[in-house]
This record gives sequence, structure tokens and C-alpha cells, in this order.
Amino acid sequence: MTRLHPMMGRPSRAFPVVLFLVAASLASWTAAGEPERFDPTLPRAKPITPPTAEAIDEAIVRGIDFLLARQEKNGAWGSAQQTKGYNIYAPVPGAHHAFRAAVTSLCISALIESGDLRPEVIASLDRAEAWLFEHLPSVRRANADALYNTWGHAYSIRALVRMHGRHADDSDKQRRIKELIEQQIDMLGRFECVDGGWCYYDMVALTKQPSGSSMSFVTATVLVALAEARDLGVDIAPKSIEKAVASIRRQRLGDFSYLYGEYLKMQPARYINRSAGSIGRSQACNLAMYLWKDKKTTLPIVRTWLDRLFVQQMWFDVARKRPIAHESWMQISGYFYYYGHFYAAGCIELLPPEERPHFQQHLAHIIVPLQEKDGSWWDYPFYDYHQQYGTAYAIMTLLRCRPEKTAK
Repeated sequence: MTRLHPMMGRPSRAFPVVLFLVAASLASWTAAGEPERFDPTLPRAKPITPPTAEAIDEAIVRGIDFLLARQEKNGAWGSAQQTKGYNIYAPVPGAHHAFRAAVTSLCISALIESGDLRPEVIASLDRAEAWLFEHLPSVRRANADALYNTWGHAYSIRALVRMHGRHADDSDKQRRIKELIEQQIDMLGRFECVDGGWCYYDMVALTKQPSGSSMSFVTATVLVALAEARDLGVDIAPKSIEKAVASIRRQRLGDFSYLYGEYLKMQPARYINRSAGSIGRSQACNLAMYLWKDKKTTLPIVRTWLDRLFVQQMWFDVARKRPIAHESWMQISGYFYYYGHFYAAGCIELLPPEERPHFQQHLAHIIVPLQEKDGSWWDYPFYDYHQQYGTAYAIMTLLRCRPEKTAK
């Protein structure tokens, strides 16, 4: 006979009835007009006064002007300047080749998505695209243990997809762009981890095919980019996708928090792996898994984690601008801040149009006030890349918060 804990007493016949009543109340709560969520017990974000459409547009233009002012003479964005004792590990020159390619790609994407047709924006894009065509094919891993090139490959694919649309009247340039996308996908295939997915460090065996732990958010970043390439008609090896999706599934916890990396699978309750620590990663992972048709990643999951981003914003915001990685509460690094909100904006686009305003308003309410006096946004001091990538992320986030339309 099964023994019960003394404090539990005897099992009650009323227990199934209680479960039924709880389920019924939740069903009626959903039927009352509240969009269904994975965790309906999570509080909704408090009412806010959202920024006006004019305020959002003004912030976007100021951000664009900042990018124009900070573009390098060669057409790229970002440099290895502003070195500090607490900068992250970045072996030269390869790490900075990768950083510059990734940041330049983000800025290109932001400017194209903005639809800003001012002559100075067009000229800036032309210079940036020329730089990308010339330098992107040579981006590689920095050395045996640093694979920052993963970021460059992923974000360049997204930029190239937008460049393809920008040059709809130039078939020769579109052909070159597709060839470059295919080359970047090939590079991602070479550097996919042995266990599936992608990483930015290999601290294990330093092998040609990386032996390092796959990282949930890095893999998600790549998968979102590959989904855009797929939608453009570019072929992608199914096995590579299957391995990557499987690696994220292995890192997913029951509440749809995601491990920082698969190497932490025996420490799921570590601060960084809890819901507050995963608040940015979950946005990217949910988006990636939904785009690749993971059956468990449903819209109620997406809604719940968007609400969690707003309700638990304090955990995320307290890490912003802290100069040392993972020193903040829940071991969050500042550089996840605009990254996480950017992918949250992508999650909003998955929802039916009538559900988006609530989330768009809350997201804009967070991002607009954080713009600096010079028009930039930044979250982590990172050589001379942080203002550029932060601004690009913020611009693309706000473009998806415009009340009259969502960016494509």
C-alpha cells in the first residue's frame, strides 16, 4: 500500500471535482476575450500610456541619423577601438572581422526595413552593401576556440535577404546576393556543432567540426535567419535543421525557459536557466521553433512569454549597461537586452493582427524612453560595436511596434 505523508492525510474524492472546476474557470476566463496563454496564472502587464505613433517615428529617425553619423569611411559599422580590461575574449583579427560583419549586417537590415528614402540613407546603404560584398566571404572562425563568425553568418543572411528585395529590378545583383547567401549557409554547415546547433566557443576538443556545447540562443538566431533564406527559395540541408531543432528541444524546460547552453543540462535550476534568466533567450527560441514548425511551440506559448517579458522586465533591465558579462541578477548579461526585445518583436508578428497592439504598445513603451541623447541605444560596453548594434536592434524593434503596420 502506498504511504502518504502525515501532513497530506487521506486522498479526497473531491479532488477530481476541484480539478474540473479549475479547468472550467480557466476555460471561461479564456472565452471571456482574453487570448489563450500557456500559463494563464501569470499576471498581465500593468496598464501603460504607450508612446504615440509620432514619438515612435521620431525615435526611429533619430536612430537612423545616429547610424549615418557613425558609419565608418569604408562603409562598415563598428571597430576594435575603445579597448578595456573587461572586454570579452576576442582574439585578433578574426573576432573583430566577425563582429564587424554581424554589426554591419544588422545596420543594413535596419536601414532597409525603415524604408527611409532620403538620399543620405540610400548612399549609406550602397556603401555598406559594397563593404559586405567584399568582406563577408572571408569571415571565418577567429581561432580554434572562438567562433564569433556564427553571428556574422547569421545576421548577414538576414541582411542579404533584405538586399535581395531592395534590388528587385536588378536580376544580376539578386543572383550575386543569392550566391552569397548560399556561401554563408555553407559556412554555417561547416561550423555546426557535433551535437547539433551552433555556439560561439569551443572549449572542449577544439576540433574542425566544433565540439563545443550548442547554445540555445545562438542556434535560434541562426534558425531564424535560415527560415528567411528558406522563404526566399534557397535550399537548406534538412539534416542540419533537424539537428539544430533537436538541440533546442533538449535545452527546453517545462515552462519554456531555455538553458543557456547544452553544457548546463545537469544544472537546470541554475539562476541563468530559470524563467527570469531566460527572458531574452525564450523570445528568440520560441520564434525559431515556431518558424520551423515545432509542434509544442504554440501561440499560447508565444503570448505567455511576451507577457513574461513585460511583467518580469525588472530582471532584464537591471542588467542593462553593466560592464561585466553575467554579473547581474539571474546571471543575465547586458548584451541580451536589445537582442531579446528584438526577437520579442518578431514573436509579436506571429500573432493575429488584432492581438498585436497590446504587445506592440508595451514594447514601444520600454524601448522609446531608453534612447540616448545622441539618438543611439546601447546595453553593454563592447569595444566600438555596442551603440551600433543596439541602435539597429532598437530601430527594427520599433518598426514592428508602429500601430498602423508591422515591418516585413
